[in-house]
Amino acid sequence: MKLSNFAGGLTPGLNPSASLRAGLRGRPFPRGTSVLLAFLLLAGISSAQTLTGTVTNVTTSKPAAGDDVVLLSLSQGMQEAGRTQSDAKGGFTLKLDDASGPHLIRVIHQGVTYHRMAPPGTTSVEVQVYDVAKKVVGISVTADVMRLQAQGNELQGVRLFAVNNTSSPPRTQMNDQNFEFYLPDGAQVDQSMAETAGGQPINSAPVPQKEKSRYAFIFPLRPGETQFQVSFHMPYSGQVSINPRALYGAQHFVVMLPKTMQFTAGQGVAFQAMQDPRQSDAVVQVASNTTVGQPLDFSISGTGALGEAGDDSQGSPTPVGGATVGRDSRPGGGLGPPIDAPDPLEKYRWYILGGFAVVLAAGAIYIAGRSKTATAGVPDFVASDIEAPETPRAVRPKASDHSAMLLEALKEEIFQLEVEHKQGRISQQEYEKAKAALDQTLERAVKRGGRAPSPVS
Repeated sequence: MKLSNFAGGLTPGLNPSASLRAGLRGRPFPRGTSVLLAFLLLAGISSAQTLTGTVTNVTTSKPAAGDDVVLLSLSQGMQEAGRTQSDAKGGFTLKLDDASGPHLIRVIHQGVTYHRMAPPGTTSVEVQVYDVAKKVVGISVTADVMRLQAQGNELQGVRLFAVNNTSSPPRTQMNDQNFEFYLPDGAQVDQSMAETAGGQPINSAPVPQKEKSRYAFIFPLRPGETQFQVSFHMPYSGQVSINPRALYGAQHFVVMLPKTMQFTAGQGVAFQAMQDPRQSDAVVQVASNTTVGQPLDFSISGTGALGEAGDDSQGSPTPVGGATVGRDSRPGGGLGPPIDAPDPLEKYRWYILGGFAVVLAAGAIYIAGRSKTATAGVPDFVASDIEAPETPRAVRPKASDHSAMLLEALKEEIFQLEVEHKQGRISQQEYEKAKAALDQTLERAVKRGGRAPSPVS
C-alpha cells in the first residue's frame, strides 16, 4: 500500500469506517481532500494549545508538589477553564481552549492562593508560592493613613494601611486575626478592601473582635506589600477627639483633612504639618517612626470635604514654613531629607493622596447620598482574593439613582482598563489618555452625586 493513499481524506458518500477501509484496500481518496484534512488538523491544534508551567516553593527553594493549579479565563469573566495538580517536580500542563484570550493561573498552596498572569501567546509560566505560618517575623506597617472630612452631623473617614512582609526565609502569615486595627469609637464600616502587590483591589470584610471598635482582616500577608482600606462614618457634633490606638509601629502615620477643618495634636504627641502642591485644599499631618502603643491622639473640628488630588508635576510635599517646594531646594530637616536624598514618603505618595481612588469616589457618592436613617453595618460578603471590586450589597445604590449607576459603570471601566494595562494589551500612551478621560468623568459624577438628594430608604 502506498503511503499517499492513506494520507488522503474521506471518500464522498461513504461513512468514516467505510472510507478508512477503502483507503486500506488501496483505493485513492478524492483529490484536494488532503489539503482540507491538513487545514482541519492545523485548526484543531491552534484551538487547543497547551500551557505548561512550574510551581516553585520560594520558602524551601524546591519544587512545590501536589498543589492545586486552576486555569481562569479572563475573557469569560474569571471562569474556571481547567484544573490540575503540580507533579513531583512542580510541573503542570493545562489545555487552552481559547489561546487568543488572557488567562490567570491560580495556585493553592497550604490554603493560600497565588496568581500569575498568562497573556495571549503565553506557552509557559512560573508561579512562586510560600509556606504558611500563623505568625512570622518581619511584618511591619510602612504607612497608616487616615483621611477625614465632615459634612453636617456626620464625619466620614478612610483608614489605609500599607503592610510589608520581609520575613526570611519568606513566608506567608495567615491566622484568624491576621491584621488587627481600631476604628474611632462609634464608627460604622461602609466598605473595606485589600490588595496584594501587583493585584487589584478586592472586597475583604474586617471581622469585629470582642473588644469594642477593634477589627481584624482575615487576609493573607504574603511576602511583599499588602494594602488595606476601610471607609467608615460616625456621628459628628462639630468636634471630636480620635485615638488611633496603633497596634503596630509605622514608618509614617498620616492624618489628612480639608483646610477648612482644624487639627490639634494631643498633649505630648509630635505631628509635623505638611503641604502638598497637588492637593492644595488639604492639610497633611505626619508622625514618623511610631511605635506600638505610642500616643497618637488628636482632635479635629469644623467641616469640609477633600477634593481630588492633582498630578505629580510639582514635586513632593514640604513641611509648613520650610523651604521652597521641591526636593532639590530643601536643605534638610523634618521629613525632608538632605539634598538629592530620596523622599521617605515618595513610595507611599498615593496613600496620602487618596489610596484606592475608585473606591474612595464610590464611598463619597454613597456617603453623600445615603439616607440619615439608614443603618450601615459590616458588609455581608466574603470575596475571593482575585475577584474584581464591586459595591457590597449593604451599600449598593438603587437602580433609579442615575449618578450611582454612572459611577458603577465608571468603576467597572477603570477596573477593566487597569487589567488591560497590566496585561500589556494597550500602550502606556493609550492607557494614560483613557485614564485621564475616565478620571475627569468620574470627578464630574462625584460632584453631581454630592449635590443629589438622599435616596429614600
